[in-house]
Amino acid sequence: MSKVFNTGIIGYGWAATAHIPALQATGKARVTSILSQRPLDDAELSAKYGTPIRTFTDPEAFFAQADLEVVDITGYPWDHTKFAVAAAEAGKHFILEKPIALNWEECMQIDRAVKKANVKTCVCFEVRHSGQFSTVKSAIDTGLLGRVHYGEVDYYHGVGPWYGQYRWNQKKSGGGSSLLSAGCHAMDALLLCMDGDVDTVISLNTQSSHPYFAVYEYPTTTTTLLKFADGRAGKCASVIDCFQPYYFHTHLVGSEGSLLDGKFHTNKLASLNKAKWSELSIHPIDSGDVADHPYQTQFDSFFTALAKNEDMPLTSLKDALRSHQVIFAADRSAAAGGVPVKVSDIKWE
Repeated sequence: MSKVFNTGIIGYGWAATAHIPALQATGKARVTSILSQRPLDDAELSAKYGTPIRTFTDPEAFFAQADLEVVDITGYPWDHTKFAVAAAEAGKHFILEKPIALNWEECMQIDRAVKKANVKTCVCFEVRHSGQFSTVKSAIDTGLLGRVHYGEVDYYHGVGPWYGQYRWNQKKSGGGSSLLSAGCHAMDALLLCMDGDVDTVISLNTQSSHPYFAVYEYPTTTTTLLKFADGRAGKCASVIDCFQPYYFHTHLVGSEGSLLDGKFHTNKLASLNKAKWSELSIHPIDSGDVADHPYQTQFDSFFTALAKNEDMPLTSLKDALRSHQVIFAADRSAAAGGVPVKVSDIKWE
């Protein structure tokens, strides 16, 4: 029988209500406690999730639980740093919702705490664990596309009044930037597909004039060009001020073929109709609802690695910091009107 880790949740909002069932479904985690700013009913939550749950409003008491092994941080982005550092200092492994933090200095603060405590980590860039991108990565790794020299992954999702995140996302102190608040999933997916170091980024901002989006304290559309160290190129747009269905656009171009969303074209397979795309049998990423995110697959991978005292594949803190480094370089470029920024200028300690 595999080990079952006692896990505590920080924050009891929208994300937590998706995380808890996913954690329980792995069979490798047991949710035993919740830390919330507002008082919660232990009996009600225990009945809802089918397991005894203690609730806390005091962080010190929450982290002092001797039997608590893993912390799942689902609270607001501006609280991520204090709780991630507190978890590490308490010797607790942790899962952390994106973004890691709203500035690079706090990202490095978390990194230092993790290294000092030698705890294991998982950051919720769960797109890497989706069926779509598992298939896409397999197509790349098996050579179906040849050498991918250009890629674009774009995030289109209107975050307006109809969306719960809107009430705090419109504040710079809440969302940070278009890329940090949402488009980071697309940037991370692009870096997964392209692999390799990014040398330079050039980024531009713009913003919708519609009243729903004009109230944002930061530009709601960002488009970024990436120059990789080996000469390849990429593009990532983060558009959270659109009126359209959710769209996670993916287009990869290689020496032997191309991939467009759920379709591909390749020279590697004989007798394909070269005048048409061939279909991939995948469930596309087509919703921003956390209930539709592949958390269970990601969490299963984390707890499997944790039981072996190994870093989790694909979405450890180290993996996620690499993507955040590019994102902060992009935001710096956009703030300066599109001047090129070396990713190495965002110093990794």
